[in-house]
Amino acid sequence: MNTPAPRPDRPLRLHRFVLSGHAHRVELFLSLLGLPYENVDVDLPKGAHREADFLRLNPFGQVPVLEDGDVVLPDSNAILVYLAGRYDPSGQWWPRDPLACAQVQRWFSVAAGPLAHGPSAARVARLFGRPHDERSHLVAHELFKRMEAHLDGRDWLAAPHPTLADVSLYTYTAHAPEGGVPLDAYPRLRAWIARVEALPGFVGMVRSPLPNAPDAPNARAA
Repeated sequence: MNTPAPRPDRPLRLHRFVLSGHAHRVELFLSLLGLPYENVDVDLPKGAHREADFLRLNPFGQVPVLEDGDVVLPDSNAILVYLAGRYDPSGQWWPRDPLACAQVQRWFSVAAGPLAHGPSAARVARLFGRPHDERSHLVAHELFKRMEAHLDGRDWLAAPHPTLADVSLYTYTAHAPEGGVPLDAYPRLRAWIARVEALPGFVGMVRSPLPNAPDAPNARAA
């Protein structure tokens, strides 16, 4: 018999910037779990992430930050692990098997490395009118080539079912074209994106205005 998923006493609060893929991966997972939550938009263009009230939540001045009762937790991947551990008794999203858990952690490292320095960096540069960085495009395509090969014969990144690996990698991959990184050459990757978007409870991130966004913030996300 399946153990019912626990429910929070009151809606969780997600401090986010609406164009942050790091914040979106948390919002996506909250929605996939069917948890009640409310978004608290942090005005990065006006430097709200550097003000004392926000720095009390995260001294690093980064979004997202999750509040769950007395728990205050920054860092997107840390938040994903917390939510899975507390609100997913099935263990689907953060597997309990040591090898499966390690496979998810491997993709967390990809999210913090090639994904951040490739498609995410390219998107930030184009969105906020920064100089074109050819290296970020090279890193993005190298990553997508490897993901394309990895998805040969697989539906999901780390297990036969969706896990936090898929949640962590989805947003900046799906929004890579906003940074001038097309996905046309990666059919398996695009099929994986479609599978994520077909999950019950999926919620998307708004498409970014291009080529530039006014009042570009010194955006910080983790």
